[in-house]
Amino acid sequence: MPEATPTRILLADDHHLVRRGVRLILDSEPDLTVVAEAGDGHEAVEAARTHHPDLAILDIAMPRLTGLQAARELSRTQPGLHILILTMYDNEQYFFEALASGASGYVLKSVADRDLVEACRATMRGEPFLYAGAVAALVRNYLEGVREGHSPRGGALTEGEEQILRLVSEGHTSREIADRLGTDPGTVERRRGELLARLGLKNHLELTRYAVRVGLIAP
Repeated sequence: MPEATPTRILLADDHHLVRRGVRLILDSEPDLTVVAEAGDGHEAVEAARTHHPDLAILDIAMPRLTGLQAARELSRTQPGLHILILTMYDNEQYFFEALASGASGYVLKSVADRDLVEACRATMRGEPFLYAGAVAALVRNYLEGVREGHSPRGGALTEGEEQILRLVSEGHTSREIADRLGTDPGTVERRRGELLARLGLKNHLELTRYAVRVGLIAP
């Protein structure tokens, strides 16, 4: 059986030594490979157009275009590109702006050696990657919304829908969920699509945020 093609990564950070260290982490994994580097957000956008990576890892604080600006541009022009934010800022405002900009995950540089590889793999599986402080921020954001009178969209879910939602949000694959529920992966994919449509959500990340908000998975 042929080996899977490694995930092609664009790495953008304005500090050469940071890029070098992160690249060593990524290139040591057989399923990940850095195909392009950029020193600012503008270079990152241009490199993505040239090299067509699967995943862009962007620092927030870069000259010309910030990582958030670059993420918005890449989300607009290359909607199939996965995006991770790698930053030194444990900051709720930046975190929410990153999600709004199209990023699927937010990784702190202080723990990049521990978290970055798994964040890359989770993102490529279509799953969000959120560090513990970010999940706590999501919960606080939800509770503030509840106090202001907002309620989750879509009405009450059935027990079966809640089970699908919880398993999807915990990161289980469609095959794993199908095996647990005694059904087939195609049925799981269909029911997940129905959940997204019913709740007015767009992707796996928003589905996970919803599951945290309504208490189906622990923060």
